[in-house]
Amino acid sequence: MLTPSLTPSVTPSVDPHQPAVFIDKDGTLLEDVPYNVDPQHMRFAPGACEALRALACCPFKLIVISNQSGVALGRFDITALDAVEAKLRDMFASCGATLDGVYWCPHHPEGSVPTYAHSCDCRKPAPGMLLRAAREHGVDLGMSWFVGDILDDVEAGNLAGCKTILLDNGHETVWRRTQARIPTAYARDLHRAALMILQYHEKCSAGTPHLSGQAA
Repeated sequence: MLTPSLTPSVTPSVDPHQPAVFIDKDGTLLEDVPYNVDPQHMRFAPGACEALRALACCPFKLIVISNQSGVALGRFDITALDAVEAKLRDMFASCGATLDGVYWCPHHPEGSVPTYAHSCDCRKPAPGMLLRAAREHGVDLGMSWFVGDILDDVEAGNLAGCKTILLDNGHETVWRRTQARIPTAYARDLHRAALMILQYHEKCSAGTPHLSGQAA
């Protein structure tokens, strides 16, 4: 059973220099189906499987970071996320990739379930899920990336010290910009984001780190 907060999924890595790619779930990795916890309705978003296949060839930990306010709002029980995580692992495996961890935030300050109806430091745009994942997996946040489809994802990644990519797929509708909400780059889909990440790290290895463009 999942714990009633952030949920680590595997034994932490001992490598303190491990880079990670943190991936938002709904609208980034998967098609956006609001409050869905039915594995049969989970489908990859465009470019997602190709992205996982590309990233699987590199030394990144792949970790899903997701707000799941449906728990606090009483739309589903937190135990329903067990089946979601299991399905995600199968979906990653189908692309030749390994899902190294999944972190959920079940809270919402306007929730109806008392256990989860409060503010927290894990609900994006707060960086708590990423900070905990970094501790538990030995991740170097400065070498890592967070890819999401809204500016709350960007803000969480920036506050955690990651580089960030915003998918320009039309899901962000409230363009409230602050310094913390400016992404490192933009991409059309998760595959394009993955290629951008791989290009950047290849250039880092060659001593010339630079993104070739803000959008891909």
